[in-house]
Amino acid sequence: CPAPSDLRLPNGTRICAQLYTDNSPYYDQCCAGAVLVVDPGADVPYMPRGWAARTSSLVVGTRCELTVWSRAGKKGKSRRFGS
Repeated sequence: CPAPSDLRLPNGTRICAQLYTDNSPYYDQCCAGAVLVVDPGADVPYMPRGWAARTSSLVVGTRCELTVWSRAGKKGKSRRFGS
């Protein structure tokens, strides 16, 4: 997985988080598969099409916090992740 401080686009723009579809019990094989990029300040109450219940691993950038909910529309239980 990338280090939280390394989350940047090729042009140098900072990324708040990256979510991945594939995970593994072996750390060097985590953070694989499709990638969903979360920009700083993004407010997304619904997961993009095809992403619901597919996230297996994630990395949150430095100075960012990612809050997720168990149900669509910011309903249900929530959990916060930081770097």
